[in-house]
Amino acid sequence: MSAIEESGDRNEPIQVLFALQSSFDTLDFCGPLEMLTEALQDIKNPATKAFQCSTVAAKEYITSSQGCTFKAHMDFEEAHDRLDEFDVLVIPGGGTAEVLKTKAEPLDLITAFTELQQKDPSRERTLFSVCTGALFLAQQGVLQGLAATTHPDYYTKLEIICRDVAMNGTGQRTDVMEERYVVNNARFELGEKLEENPFILEKRPDGRRKSIARKGSDAWKLSRRRESLARRTALPLGGLRVITAGGVTAGMDAALYLVAALVSHESAIEVARRSQYNWNKGVTVEGIDV
Repeated sequence: MSAIEESGDRNEPIQVLFALQSSFDTLDFCGPLEMLTEALQDIKNPATKAFQCSTVAAKEYITSSQGCTFKAHMDFEEAHDRLDEFDVLVIPGGGTAEVLKTKAEPLDLITAFTELQQKDPSRERTLFSVCTGALFLAQQGVLQGLAATTHPDYYTKLEIICRDVAMNGTGQRTDVMEERYVVNNARFELGEKLEENPFILEKRPDGRRKSIARKGSDAWKLSRRRESLARRTALPLGGLRVITAGGVTAGMDAALYLVAALVSHESAIEVARRSQYNWNKGVTVEGIDV
């Protein structure tokens, strides 16, 4: 059962699924895993774990590009069957060339998760990629009309994939930004004036990639009210929150944003403190057709 329903009930852990392909990057996985599993609904109560994390891979044991072997909780067939149980799908980078070449998982899982949100916008789901995992989202057309980032060495590759997909799809382009992380469909009521929610980018940024959006990740705390279901349905992808993080450690920054958004800003700050990690903020933008 999802922990995030329309009622906003957060008494149960938020269900997270990490999709691990062969030769994934270890820190792309372990960094966000550390941040999410350390988050508490009540920072004074260790029993109030905010997230419950599971893993999926093609085989029971999966090896990262650094040579670390992990035991997955399920295979992709089971993950597809149980996909509706999960609130967050995390796509680490690494091993991307082979996945794109063979059109292997987690590509179909990404599409299925996106389609779930479009069929049921009342649920609050998040698709979260780290590093070159953004290339998988791009390949599946998820990033059309949105803004995104990836590892700096792959900005051009991401732009090429997004361009090719746009030419064969809806024609909507993707704005590739040089940011630690980029959040689309932040799922907050915007208000009539920009200053009511300063974490939203309303206009295309000047220049090719760099965003002019205000920095920060406490939009949940500062927003005046949650969005309506009607507005959510009208958002791209049925209101699916799409987060793309830059290289490796940027995934930890984006995971802290997710803690702030789904649990509390206080919880995110506490996770960063306990981890002795300096939270580098990314940007939150509204889904834009560029």
